[in-house]
Amino acid sequence: MKDRLIDLGYAAGWRLVRALPLPVARRLFTAAADRAWKANGRGTQRLRRNLRQVVGPDMPDTLVRDGLRSYARYWMEAFRLPSQSREDFLNGFFMLPESYQQLKKAVEDGRGVVLALPHVANWDVAGAWVAAHGWPMITVQERLKPEAVFEQFLAYREKLGMKVLPLTGGERAPLDVLGEHLNKGWVVPLLADRDLSRAGVEVEFFGGRTRMPAGPAILAIRSGAPIFAVDLWFDEKRTLAKMRPITPPTEGPLDERVKQTTQQLADAFAAGIADHPQDWHMLQKLWL
Repeated sequence: MKDRLIDLGYAAGWRLVRALPLPVARRLFTAAADRAWKANGRGTQRLRRNLRQVVGPDMPDTLVRDGLRSYARYWMEAFRLPSQSREDFLNGFFMLPESYQQLKKAVEDGRGVVLALPHVANWDVAGAWVAAHGWPMITVQERLKPEAVFEQFLAYREKLGMKVLPLTGGERAPLDVLGEHLNKGWVVPLLADRDLSRAGVEVEFFGGRTRMPAGPAILAIRSGAPIFAVDLWFDEKRTLAKMRPITPPTEGPLDERVKQTTQQLADAFAAGIADHPQDWHMLQKLWL
């Protein structure tokens, strides 16, 4: 019964929220975020601890409120995205010109490109923008529970123009499938600031130790495709983006090169999150 209610809740979100006028939806989701901030539940407490690791002990608590508002905005936009047009996707996202030229060149060269990003702003809007350019894209998705919710998110992202693989339980290892598509010139975006396997690469991140997935580094090193860390953040109306190039080492044992490359990603993520900490949606335990 609990799983069924969760399934129905997400289904209702996708149907009802996109039917609301945008100002009404914004007010509702902002109010929900403010209630969560005042209630100070487990997720809010975890976000507070994570942001304090980023900002330091003098962090204003209003940053936690703004972080919850940003997270609520992600969900509001996610529920509304399926009803939007290609023009909406192109207008709702802006990549800084230098980064745009780097991405465009990588795609047009046919080498493929690995885009690693933390859980910031709205990564689904970014994916829809890539697809709206006609650039082929493949990614992976955590197998959520219940299964019906996973299927809903799968259908949602495929409707936005993404090819999506399950992180676990698929017919083949995701890295193998991603590598094949990368070699065909596809864009491969991967959320990479939190390891879900417990077998990730240990890195230093905002003065603490955590683990991040090795997949982006492995794909880039094996294929020779360019790899970038991606910053995303919100302004009043859009999601904005900047790419930071990563340079994997070319010599030494593979495991050491993967470790060094993943640390570069962690450093790049930290730079972007420090610029826009309110848009980092990390409500889970991260540091070891």
